[in-house]
Amino acid sequence: MKGNEAIANAAIRCGTDGYFGYPITPQSEIIETLALLKPWETTGMVVLQAESEVASINMVYGGAGAGKRVLTSSSSPGIALMQEGISYMAGAELPGVFVNVQRGGPGLGTIQPSQSDYFQATRGGGNGDYQVIVLAPNSVQEMADFVDLAFELAFKYRNPAMILSDGVIGQMMEKVVLPPFKPRRTEEEIKKECPWATVGRTKNRKPNIITSLELKSEVMEERNLHLQEKYNTIQENEVRYETQQMEDADYIIVAFGSAARIAEKALELAREEGLKVGLFRPITLWPFPQKELAEAAQGKKGVLVAEINAGQMVQDVRLAINNIVKVEHFGRLGGIVPEPEEIVKALKEEL
Repeated sequence: MKGNEAIANAAIRCGTDGYFGYPITPQSEIIETLALLKPWETTGMVVLQAESEVASINMVYGGAGAGKRVLTSSSSPGIALMQEGISYMAGAELPGVFVNVQRGGPGLGTIQPSQSDYFQATRGGGNGDYQVIVLAPNSVQEMADFVDLAFELAFKYRNPAMILSDGVIGQMMEKVVLPPFKPRRTEEEIKKECPWATVGRTKNRKPNIITSLELKSEVMEERNLHLQEKYNTIQENEVRYETQQMEDADYIIVAFGSAARIAEKALELAREEGLKVGLFRPITLWPFPQKELAEAAQGKKGVLVAEINAGQMVQDVRLAINNIVKVEHFGRLGGIVPEPEEIVKALKEEL
């Protein structure tokens, strides 16, 4: 199945309570697949096409405030419209999952694949000092696997989590093992797991209030300091990455998502030409594997960052490596997906 279809199937199987979204290429198959499968008849999952991306993110905000497993998906300009709601959720410490199947920009751009939302995802595209947990799949299998993982991390830390995919992974078809069915939680289970969630006003209990608003500066500072402590904990415990052929490598290619798949072939071609090259793939783009990459770069001759953008992750790579070795960037823009041979050529010319 397609990567987008895998997201939809996994959402149903992972006990998702609700999906609220709006169609946009190249991710529309997510809501189309959910509409076709009709999970409201089998698991009770709500599936609703909202009138806009702004409406859908606020529905997610409301569902998350009630302790529900809620999900939305969009593509680059649609995610841009959701940034205010994502910031509100981060400020109110609400768990929710967002899928971004990236396309080229800026603006409406193109419907072709891109990785140019890296900054939007990892820098907190809305207002304020906040972070979103960001997972970057590079296969249809990981599209399915990361739905449950994103929910797990979102609820563990009461923080929004994003699956940052792109038009290549969303549209390509591969074999996939779907996760086993996980029943939706009962209201009692939700109250036990999420004592902070809204429960409604009763005779003997005041409702929990979910908000990101605070008018007293000193209290708001304390809230922000608490968030920073939480982000430090996430950075310590939730870094994920993988490497290939790093043991004897003289050079490293750093790439994520679909660019990492292309880099795998570039690795093979480079070694056929006698270049000892390894691959470092960040899986969590935030928290970024800074320490692990710095250690991997020790003793190497150079690092090439391959992205489908003008150079975004390369900034985090340079910060991590901190002049240990030379770091160069290779990227294609406008929705053009690079060929492995182009990466090998850039490796030779730049390093």
